[in-house]
Amino acid sequence: MISISANLNIMIKAAEKASKSVIRDFGEVEKLQVSKKGPYDFVTKTDKYVEKILIEELSKIKKNYSFITEETGVIKNNDKENIWIIDPIDGTTNFLHGIPHFAICIALQSKKEIVSGLIFDPIKDEMFFAEKDKGAFLNNQRLRVSKKNSIDDCLFSSNHEGVKFSDLNMRYSGCAALDLAYVASGRLDGFFHNKINLWDIAAGEILVKEAGGIVNDIHKFDVNKIDIKASSAAINDKMLENLVNF
Repeated sequence: MISISANLNIMIKAAEKASKSVIRDFGEVEKLQVSKKGPYDFVTKTDKYVEKILIEELSKIKKNYSFITEETGVIKNNDKENIWIIDPIDGTTNFLHGIPHFAICIALQSKKEIVSGLIFDPIKDEMFFAEKDKGAFLNNQRLRVSKKNSIDDCLFSSNHEGVKFSDLNMRYSGCAALDLAYVASGRLDGFFHNKINLWDIAAGEILVKEAGGIVNDIHKFDVNKIDIKASSAAINDKMLENLVNF
């Protein structure tokens, strides 16, 4: 059995509870694709509702912890050293178009360091999670980053700008959180993205580190203008060399 903290346990329960709404609404979004009812409003409603569930569930156990969330912004409570970082649906555009590639993201930052993270893909039922010094896991199986050391054999992911910039073997999935989870699990070898938000990458940062990968210091940037470069240890130097002007 994996030993997990009380904090991670409540993160898992909160994500599982919120996922029921996401799965239900995802089915409705597919129907809305052929209607004129305004699916953007629908997705916004889902985002806000899921975020509300996550805040309520996390606050039950840790009433004083603060929050940084995508929809609500900063919620300052008595404890400002411990901060929940939430993205209710990362990959909203995929969600909106009926593409089953998006995730619920929760991370805990303590004294300006990410100490636990969770990325839950409710459609594929894949729960990625990590805690500082305890390793990274997918549905209770230990994760390790890729060991490939030839850059031509590797697969990388980024956003539209990153894909245009680089001549690496690239993918653009539309979900940064799952890109980082896939780096942690060895499905991808690296991920890079400029000017990204903290809530998109906080959980993924600790996942990659705990799976044996390397992530640059994301805490020196503003929370909504982070330049992240994450990869396996084996390919990090070669990836950074390729991205020297990015």
